[in-house]
Amino acid sequence: MSAYTQELTVNWGESDPFGLVYYAREVAWFNEIEHELFRTIGYPINRMINEDHSAFVMGEIQFRFIGPAAYGDRVQCTLSLEEIRDKTLHWKCLATNLNSGQTITEGNAIRVYAKIMDDGNLRSRQIPDDIRQALSKFRTSDS
Repeated sequence: MSAYTQELTVNWGESDPFGLVYYAREVAWFNEIEHELFRTIGYPINRMINEDHSAFVMGEIQFRFIGPAAYGDRVQCTLSLEEIRDKTLHWKCLATNLNSGQTITEGNAIRVYAKIMDDGNLRSRQIPDDIRQALSKFRTSDS
């Protein structure tokens, strides 16, 4: 297993004065990092949408606040793919404050692969084999 990691700096307004990171920002960190992962493996989000008329959309998320991160702190975000099912990706997410070494948040996110229909609605579909293969190095198990 090889997790995907990326560092970021906590921006002004992403946490309160006590270092409590706003939930929406935690989710945004991992959303942005997942998009970067897809770009890195050759499947940028804009290509999926514009050429393949498909996208990975949020199915379910759950994050738990553990420790603080204040404006200017460096954070390491890690994505590990726990499972690839027929139509879904199951990510484990972890953010660590590099200044203190403390975990900021951990959680799980499930993405559903969906076809963008002509009317704008979404319909789940099977994840293509080439995307599965490209993501395989981020899997934590043989599931």
